[in-house]
Amino acid sequence: MKQVLTIAGSDSGGGAGIQADIKAMSANGVFAMSAITAITAQNTEEVTEILELPISIIAAQIDAVFDDFDVAAVKTGMLSSEEIVKVVAKLLKPQHVINLVVDPVMVSKSGHRLLKPDAVDALMRELIPLALVVTPNIYEAQQLSGIEIKTLPDARKAAKIIHSLGCRHVLIKGGHLLDDRATDLLYDGQFFEVFKAEFINTPHTHGTGCTYASAIAAHLALGKPVSQAIKSAKAYITEAIRHSLAIGHGKGPTNHFYFLKP
Repeated sequence: MKQVLTIAGSDSGGGAGIQADIKAMSANGVFAMSAITAITAQNTEEVTEILELPISIIAAQIDAVFDDFDVAAVKTGMLSSEEIVKVVAKLLKPQHVINLVVDPVMVSKSGHRLLKPDAVDALMRELIPLALVVTPNIYEAQQLSGIEIKTLPDARKAAKIIHSLGCRHVLIKGGHLLDDRATDLLYDGQFFEVFKAEFINTPHTHGTGCTYASAIAAHLALGKPVSQAIKSAKAYITEAIRHSLAIGHGKGPTNHFYFLKP
């Protein structure tokens, strides 16, 4: 079984972060391993507290995984601080990870900042150049590119700017913010590819970004080329949203195992 590592923060509500990553990877047929960067007190309504773990324990988790497992892909999520971004990049570089998916998590669904402002530069300078795929949503793509995105042409301009940071592919996730809803844009430095799906009109989308990026990492680990991995992950996240769970009092989570009978 292919083994995939997620390096991200936790979500005590279980809908996003490490918990979502592990569920999504498992649902897409790989064995999930984790290195936790920060612990969040979080539910479907808000993030109430964040505790960054010591750099030494973050590094020890990553080292422990690479020392024992055959890591076929790595996905990064919430990295919180400049120091964490730097140590993750430092440890991944000598591993020569081919299938690195960087999800530049910056803000939670409830609006809580998950990446400190000074860490954004470190992310752009240290980690994004190592990535096979970077998966920003519209807000994150605007922060990384410095331009406002409302249309697909805007997204194309932003994708070129982000690609110039050194990654091999940029996937801008349109979600509900682009004029063309549920439309994502992939750029490989030469060509654009558009991925469209049915727009599911539901407020229960907590953890969609983490889940989508983790599913992409899983399918890359299974040996699929980038475009096909995204296509498979897009089909998965669309159904997970379609069967999302109206639990909690805020934005409920996607249903990672929608295909299992109750």
